[in-house]
Amino acid sequence: MKHWESTLGRVSFINCDPLYHGLSENWNTIVAPPSWLTGHLLRQDCLLAPIPAADYAAHFDELVLIPDIGISSRGEVGSVLLFGNRPIEKMRDIAFPSDSSTSVKLMKHILELRHLNPRPISMGPDLETMLDRCDGALLIGDRALKSATEYPSKVVMDLGAEWFRQTNHPMVFGVFAARRDTDLKNLKKAHQALINQLELFETQLSHRKESIAESSRQSGQTVQRLQSYYGEVINRMWPEDYEGLEHFLKFVCGIDADLRFAWE
Repeated sequence: MKHWESTLGRVSFINCDPLYHGLSENWNTIVAPPSWLTGHLLRQDCLLAPIPAADYAAHFDELVLIPDIGISSRGEVGSVLLFGNRPIEKMRDIAFPSDSSTSVKLMKHILELRHLNPRPISMGPDLETMLDRCDGALLIGDRALKSATEYPSKVVMDLGAEWFRQTNHPMVFGVFAARRDTDLKNLKKAHQALINQLELFETQLSHRKESIAESSRQSGQTVQRLQSYYGEVINRMWPEDYEGLEHFLKFVCGIDADLRFAWE
C-alpha cells in the first residue's frame, strides 16, 4: 500500500474532532486548513479529506463525496462568524480570510440577497488586524470560536443561522471527498474507521468526555462551551443535510447536478 492510501486529511480546527479522536495509528493524517486540504487531495497526498463545499463545487468533475460524514449546521454553527463594530448594513468593507472558500462564497451570497455591496478585502485571519483595516471581518473555525469568546459584542452574524433563516436548509460547510479514481475498497475502510469513532462519540459518554477534554486543551475553549458547540456543528450527515448541500451548490456555486457519491 502506498503511503497516501493510508493517509487521511484532517482539518486544523476542532470541528471534526469527533471523527478523529482515538483513530487507529494505522492511519496517518495530514492536518491543514480546509482549502489547503483540497490541494492535498487533488495531488493525491491523501486518500480522502474534509474540504470546503465550495471547493467540491469547483472540482465537481474530479471528486466524489464520501457518504454519511461532513461539517454541517442546522442553525447556529458557532464557528463561521462575521465580526464588526457596526451593523452589516453600514459596513463599507469586509475582510475575508484567506483560509476559507465556502464561508466567503456564503457571505457574498448573503450580502447580495440583502442588496449590500461592501468592498471585499482578502487578509490573513487575525481579528484585530482585520478590524483595524475594515468595518467587518469574517472568521472561521477555532479563531472564530476564540474571538467570539473574547469579543462577544463584536459578533454581528452567525452565517449558519443566517443561511437557515433564509432557506430553511442545513448549511453544509465541508464535505468529505475523494478523487474519482480512488480505490473503493480503501475508501470504504477509511470511511468505516471514521464512522466508528463518530459512533463512539455519540454513544459512549466516557469517550465523548475524553474527546471534548482534548479539544478543550487544543482550542482553549471551556468544556461547557464545547459540549454546546458539538450540537451546533454536526458531523453525521442525513438526507436533509444533502438537500441543503444541493441548495448551496445550485444557488451559490452554480452547480445544478445530482451529488456524486463514491458509492450508494
